Amino acid sequence: MNTAAWKGAALMVASAAAAYSPPARRWVLTYGATAEEAARQLPGDELLPHPGLVSTRAVTIDAAPSTVWPWLVQMGSGRGGAYSYDWIENLLGLDMHSAEAILPQFQELTVGDVLPLGPKGPGMRVEILDPDRTLAFRSTDGAWVWIFQLETRWLGTRLISRNRIRTPGASWRRRLVDRVVMEPGSLIMERRMLLGIKERAEWNAPSAYSLLMPS
Repeated sequence: MNTAAWKGAALMVASAAAAYSPPARRWVLTYGATAEEAARQLPGDELLPHPGLVSTRAVTIDAAPSTVWPWLVQMGSGRGGAYSYDWIENLLGLDMHSAEAILPQFQELTVGDVLPLGPKGPGMRVEILDPDRTLAFRSTDGAWVWIFQLETRWLGTRLISRNRIRTPGASWRRRLVDRVVMEPGSLIMERRMLLGIKERAEWNAPSAYSLLMPS
């Protein structure tokens, strides 16, 4: 594993060790997000009205929403990947290969399109497509809604990622596994994804100086 992967693994261990501490769990589920962002209604929340689990995580990107958007549109298995730890994704058979460039062949996305989530998982259907603003998916089994919200922050973008997951009637063992393994694991992967999008968008963004100067 490379240095980033080791850091991610160390963060997972630390997160799991504190899984039953309410402040630690709050941090796991709202990494990078403000209290206002975590509490706010987002477009797409209505797609799964009563989730058992909600996470809201965020990052600030020094690039305009229009620069960030193409990286979101091309995400997916067999497409632009997830900009996270590909080696972990591919251990699960998800066929993720994170792109380092905008891929024109994956820029045409429409409401109703279903993107595969590996060979065995449910597909992710595009439910909301508001360019440079909101991209929301719902799994074909109705158990997961994933929302990406882009908001302008002066010369940059606030990228908010929200997951709403149905967790029906799980046993205490399953709840323990979710709390100690799945929740910290989702933080590790999503944190890397958010930073991966940030890095790629900023590489391709015009400088703040060039935006301020007249042409």
